[in-house]
Amino acid sequence: MTEPGQPDRAKLFTGVLSASRELLPEVRKQLEKLFGPIELESEVFAFGSTNYYESQMGRNLSRVFYAFEPLVEQDTLAALKLATNKLEKEFTGRRGVERPVNIDPGIMLSSKIILASCKDFSHRIYLGDGVYGEITLQYVKGEFQTLPWTFPDYRKEEYHAFFDNLRRRYTEQFRSQRNGPSPKKDHSDQE
Repeated sequence: MTEPGQPDRAKLFTGVLSASRELLPEVRKQLEKLFGPIELESEVFAFGSTNYYESQMGRNLSRVFYAFEPLVEQDTLAALKLATNKLEKEFTGRRGVERPVNIDPGIMLSSKIILASCKDFSHRIYLGDGVYGEITLQYVKGEFQTLPWTFPDYRKEEYHAFFDNLRRRYTEQFRSQRNGPSPKKDHSDQE
């Protein structure tokens, strides 16, 4: 029988979606107040993957990722989602749109990326407090791979390049903080 063990700490990141690039510096500043210094920031990507958010957020959406220096416990993902929801509400009504910013937190482990959502679906697991977790990308055979439910924008190579860089940093940070081996390996040896 396998005994329960302590799970690896994870790298926290947020995906910020907005039609207003002018809001991004303020969102960044508020996120740093919540989660600590930003270690890695992506370029600002054109979203263009779906018009799902258009009625609430407007057109010509952009996405940027912010990854934070401190590692977090995996079981804090629900609380992190509630914190970003609260921050989103502080921006409500700005720029003449109902929802000027969408902030989605996620955590990275060496084998996967897990996003938080307040919407249930068949592939999501309840985390508590009305929040669900979804493995959005998995790291197998040296690269991030999509799953049938992976969001269209998370299938983009430029996102994967950002997450590859973040994974390298996470592995180094994990090793240095632990003074030992890297976090649990990916599942490259499993089919």
